[in-house]
Amino acid sequence: MPRIKQFCEEEVLKKAMELFWEKGFHATSMQDLVAHLGINRASMYDTFGGKEELFDKAFEQYRKTSGGWLEELFRQEPSIKQGFKKLFETAIQEAATDTCRKGCFVVNTTTELVPGNEKMDQTLMQHKTTMEQLFVTYVQQGINNGEIPAHKDAQEIGLMLFTLYNGIRVVSKVDTDTKKLQKVVNSGLSVLN
Repeated sequence: MPRIKQFCEEEVLKKAMELFWEKGFHATSMQDLVAHLGINRASMYDTFGGKEELFDKAFEQYRKTSGGWLEELFRQEPSIKQGFKKLFETAIQEAATDTCRKGCFVVNTTTELVPGNEKMDQTLMQHKTTMEQLFVTYVQQGINNGEIPAHKDAQEIGLMLFTLYNGIRVVSKVDTDTKKLQKVVNSGLSVLN
């Protein structure tokens, strides 16, 4: 008779994501996972596979959540300038209140595991392409509706703002001076005028 799982897989995955996000892949041991997740090693292997498989699932969960949040923000905010302002203000606010200085899980994973992990290289490149396209499409929407001047290049601006956003997520891990970060953002967003 098979044993019944005594835990919620989704909740365990969320806890794993939080631990990997805070500590990184290499600094998180199997014992750390067992202690943090509150399940035994055998159950973890049976349900999720090894550490790498669990990391991949947790990372995918984060990507879906963060990508979905960004899509929703852009969909709900018809003013492109206001939408980008909200995006960057949220990033700055998160940095200011993040006492662990976790930053962005995708950015952390990129700096920790690339190069050297071919599978993760492909995953991160796919994620980058998807996110860049969201930025470019949103800028193009602003050009189409007349909010952004017609002579602006949506591709160029979208890629620049995506890069700025990721840069803010990295820099804010070591410098949470919100006034300084806001000045940088204001300079970057001026490209929309």
